[in-house]
Amino acid sequence: MFIGKPPDIPSSEVTSESEYLRFEGRRRFLRRAATGAAALGAAALGADRLAAAIDPRTTVLAESNDTQLKTVYSPLTTTGERLTPFYDITHYNNFYEFGVSKSDPAEHAGDLPTRPWTVRVEGAVKKPRTFGIEDLLKLRPLEDRVYRHRCVEAWSMVIPWVGYSLSEFIKQCDPLPSAKYVEFLSYYDARVERWSHQDATINWPYHEGLRMDEAMNELTLLTFGLYGQVLPNQDGAPVRIVVPWKYGFKSPKSIVAVRFVERQPRTTWNDQSPEEYGFYSNVNPNVDRVPWSQKTERRIGLPFYDQLRTTLMFNGYGNQVAYLYKGMNLSKYY
Repeated sequence: MFIGKPPDIPSSEVTSESEYLRFEGRRRFLRRAATGAAALGAAALGADRLAAAIDPRTTVLAESNDTQLKTVYSPLTTTGERLTPFYDITHYNNFYEFGVSKSDPAEHAGDLPTRPWTVRVEGAVKKPRTFGIEDLLKLRPLEDRVYRHRCVEAWSMVIPWVGYSLSEFIKQCDPLPSAKYVEFLSYYDARVERWSHQDATINWPYHEGLRMDEAMNELTLLTFGLYGQVLPNQDGAPVRIVVPWKYGFKSPKSIVAVRFVERQPRTTWNDQSPEEYGFYSNVNPNVDRVPWSQKTERRIGLPFYDQLRTTLMFNGYGNQVAYLYKGMNLSKYY
């Protein structure tokens, strides 16, 4: 089983990065943490957060409390694995609108305008409508969920996301019974994302999709933050999708439109290379993707000698999602 008891301390109550990094905050934080760990036994997520938080490479989002999100814990979380440090999550990722190297998004995404922000609901719904980001943030309590993240490039992370099940949003959209798929469109403005031309073969904006039952699965997360703070621009601010049993490119960033459609939608990487990137793109160690074997993965943020991991079917979430694909040939429908 990969669902564990939720830890005790919400991320909104964890000592802020700015506090322990400035003045004597770091020293006070370590002293309190050592005392608290001895007294309380350090709940699983709290211990992992401590390990990540005191990493000397950790960076600060901002001095303002405006970046903090009030959260509650959810039982839908992965426990028992060390969290990937904040620095690595925010400085080793793919966001091709801002460049092709892993460090480019952190360098270039600062101009992404995240306020005001709206998400359009279109297609097979009772009534098209638009949600403001503030409306989405208030729709449901924001949950802390720690998920494994697996990239098709054979690297992985363990990330403490903040959000709530996408199904809660979909219920507000009133899709028609004819809607069998959900399509997501990402923000695109060539004046802001000036580096997108580096891969001229991509048909912008970035677009992804899920089958309706996949979108309604409780693990699929409408995501607003990580480490208890608002999403950094380079990680898909201000709202993205996270689907933990699929490869990372199936989790689109900076969502501006959600369309409910009757037929399987086109998706960016399937358009690019359909023989390598299928519509489903479930994590599957038995189906390799050129040039990467999918049998193992490299866990970012750990010492080199401890990085190698055996890749799990559905990224370890089979107990929660395997029923969605009962009877399907997962080598054919990859």
